[in-house]
Amino acid sequence: MDIAMIHGQIVPIKELDPVYLDRGTFFGDGVYEVVRSYDGRLFALDQHLERFSRSLREIDIHGVHISDIRKKVQMAHEQASIANAKVYFHITRGSEHRSHAGGKSLKPNFFLTVTELADDTSRKQHGIAVSTYPDLRWKRCDIKSLNLLPNVLARRDAQKKGCDEAVLVDQRGDITEGAGSAFFMVLTQEKKLITRPLGQQILDSITRRIVLEIAEKTGLTVMQKPITPWQADWADELFIAVTTQDIVPVTKFEGEKIAHGKVGDYTKKLMKAFKEEVKARNAGR
Repeated sequence: MDIAMIHGQIVPIKELDPVYLDRGTFFGDGVYEVVRSYDGRLFALDQHLERFSRSLREIDIHGVHISDIRKKVQMAHEQASIANAKVYFHITRGSEHRSHAGGKSLKPNFFLTVTELADDTSRKQHGIAVSTYPDLRWKRCDIKSLNLLPNVLARRDAQKKGCDEAVLVDQRGDITEGAGSAFFMVLTQEKKLITRPLGQQILDSITRRIVLEIAEKTGLTVMQKPITPWQADWADELFIAVTTQDIVPVTKFEGEKIAHGKVGDYTKKLMKAFKEEVKARNAGR
């Protein structure tokens, strides 16, 4: 008899809930998205669903209708009634006995949660500390897949060092992105905003897109090129960008203060411009 053990109890596999045979658990075989709401309105949902659709195509998961995903996200968010919420959802290839290639008749599994976002006022006012960590991820970081063990290890390392985020460094010695964020550097004298260009080494962050769109409003010129840890250490300003927190200043990099340990003026301008962008979109601009 084929059996399984759950919390010490043996059960026949044929009686097992399919959730225990999910390929997301066995292989990380799936993709995910995170959307947030501001004051009860989902933000940039179209862009997130577009990226989600691309991720599904890139790992060859079919039979998913994005219009249905949109309805589920909107329904769950409305039912939760949380003004500032984080909506997480993922799709895996399906459930079956463990097999690398998988069967041809698999039905994708969908999972979603809606949770309240914590207040990040202190982080925005005082900034955060970040540390570096080797980028151990696979070669398709442009796909928002469930394979996040390297990100987990990086964040755990940062936590041990008393930092809030880990900045990943590739084999060439260049920064790719944060373990869960896009990474930016500001050179105040040159009035330049610098971030790594898109490619398979980083995610096409939705928040990153918006930051680049609003940069001109603050008087900054965007330059997309790799940044080294040494350059970041000597930067005038640093910040990260992530869906759940938008722009977060970095005031300490690898133990060294950035901008004398205070939030930089251009970073403040960008945070203000981002808020204005949110309000404009919520107003239906």
